[in-house]
Amino acid sequence: MTSVLATALSLVLGSALCWASIEKLTLPQMVQRIDNAIYGEILAKRVEAVALPDGSGEMFFTTLTIKGNSVLNNAASTVEVSYPGGFLDEEHGVFNSEEPSADDVRIGNRVVAFYKWSPDMGGGFASNALYASHGGLFRTFVSRKGETIVQGRGPGYAVATNQVLSGLEKQAQELYAKRKR
Repeated sequence: MTSVLATALSLVLGSALCWASIEKLTLPQMVQRIDNAIYGEILAKRVEAVALPDGSGEMFFTTLTIKGNSVLNNAASTVEVSYPGGFLDEEHGVFNSEEPSADDVRIGNRVVAFYKWSPDMGGGFASNALYASHGGLFRTFVSRKGETIVQGRGPGYAVATNQVLSGLEKQAQELYAKRKR
C-alpha cells in the first residue's frame, strides 16, 4: 500500500512540478516556446529514478539520446531529451499518461523532437524537456518518392498533418528567424 501511495504521490507531484503538459499548439506557437528541435535517430533510452523531496518515494524520468540535425538551424548535434515517466524494470517505475508511446520512442526510430531546457523537471532533475510531452515528438517515415515525411497527429498539435520534413524545417526556420528579431 505504501508503494502505491508513493507512486500516486509521485504522479501528482510530477504533474505539479513539471511544466511539460499537453497544450494545443500550432507550429508558430511551438517554435515560440522551445529552445530547439531535432530531426534524428533515437540512439539510446534510459530511465532514472529521482527521490521525492520529502523522501516518500521516487519520480521517474525517461531520457532519449537523439543524433541528427537541428530543425531550426540544420546544425548537426546529439541531444538528450527527457520526459516524466518510465520503468527501470517491471516493478520500479511509473506510467505517465502524457508520455510518448513505447512505439514512438523505440531505439532506431527517426523522429522530430521539440524541446526546452528545464533546470528542474521535478525533484531537481534537469534536462532538455520534451515540450508538451508526447505532443512534442513526431515519428517520420520515408515515402515512395524518397521524401522524409513527418507524421502529423491531428488538430491541436504543432504538426497536425503529414508534412515533408524539408517543408517543416523551412517553416520552423522562418518562424525562428522572426522570433530572434
